[in-house]
Amino acid sequence: MTDRQPRPLPHVRYLLLHAYGRGGTIRTVMNQANSLVAAGWSVEIVTAVRRRDDIQFPLDDRVKVSTVVDMREGAYTPPSGLVARWRDRKRGDLLEAPARYIPKGEFGYRYFNRYVEDRLIAYMRSLTSGILVTTRPALNFLSAEHATGGVVRIAQEHMNLGTHKRDVQQRIQETYPRFATVAVLTERDRDEYAELLPGTRVIRIPNAVHSLDQVPADPTSKIAVAAGRLFPQKGFDMLIPAWAKLVETYPDWQLRIYGSGEKKSELRNLIEEHHLYNHVFLMGHTDRLDDELAKASFYVLSSRFEGLPMVMIEAMSHALPVVSFDCPTGPSDVLTHGVDGLLVAPEDPDALADAMAKLMADEVLRADMGVAAVLTAASYGPDAVHHRWESLFTSLHEQRHGATAAAVATKGTHA
Repeated sequence: MTDRQPRPLPHVRYLLLHAYGRGGTIRTVMNQANSLVAAGWSVEIVTAVRRRDDIQFPLDDRVKVSTVVDMREGAYTPPSGLVARWRDRKRGDLLEAPARYIPKGEFGYRYFNRYVEDRLIAYMRSLTSGILVTTRPALNFLSAEHATGGVVRIAQEHMNLGTHKRDVQQRIQETYPRFATVAVLTERDRDEYAELLPGTRVIRIPNAVHSLDQVPADPTSKIAVAAGRLFPQKGFDMLIPAWAKLVETYPDWQLRIYGSGEKKSELRNLIEEHHLYNHVFLMGHTDRLDDELAKASFYVLSSRFEGLPMVMIEAMSHALPVVSFDCPTGPSDVLTHGVDGLLVAPEDPDALADAMAKLMADEVLRADMGVAAVLTAASYGPDAVHHRWESLFTSLHEQRHGATAAAVATKGTHA
């Protein structure tokens, strides 16, 4: 009798819309990939579209990166020959045609067209083994419909169910039951998705910060930090007026906002309107956010909605207390009001200003809350989260392998 050999680990593919971007989902997926590949897994990140030359976040060299549609200038060479030119015109028509399977309410709808959609469908239909993790509703819908060749499918949700538009929620209800598992970020999310999807396996696995070994912030500093894409979701248009209410009392404090995006000019105009040129600074994108967080004494989250605010948790790993809107969802799933941060009513700049003033006035409070913030962040460290993904992937692979073996045995019995 021979010892039973362990089954090889399955190949894990993460499918992102744009792996070369700077969003929070991209950052956390790359954290997951780094953790898995370090533990011996075969991991690949697949980007639906590519518009940049370089990955924006740290990524282990052992993680394979592949592209479905390369949109970089010069990446596509028009073909020669009559038939080829006809196909080229067809490609151009598809690039202009709207997607068929993606509802208009999906936040990333504008990035999809018929050509990208068709190429993704062809890619998904080519998969016959391993695990496919799709990371936003549009990709989840395509996976549910078209990744049917034997790959184990997992849908990741990085947003609360209630933030999705009605047409997206309808498609979620129709398609997510086809997944082996739906993975969400908070207990509140798990409850809401489970209620919508009875009989579907819905589990909570929070995103992990990339490291807990961080330089602690300085509670004597007179710098507050906020970070995120300069989009309406992040609410910097409410944060800037809130800061304006504090300048007269705290003229030597600075607010530094890190990030880039489409609302930069509007936010700059808002700074000028409130005469905050020497008090509020749009710092742009930085590759050294950890260094900048360590210079501050508290972090501000002014979002209208969140999934699980990872930059906030990364700030907490630097011993930064947090002032945050109690928006759906995320902040209240992480923060304990009065312990490691202050939660205020959503979209209330006056309440946000009052909470920031409370921390600005009390260095001891900032230090005490900072210590508590580090303890909270510890439960989102790589070691605390990584084993959950390993356990999920292993169990799903074993279930699929066992089901296949049983089917073969049954077939042999009845032959």
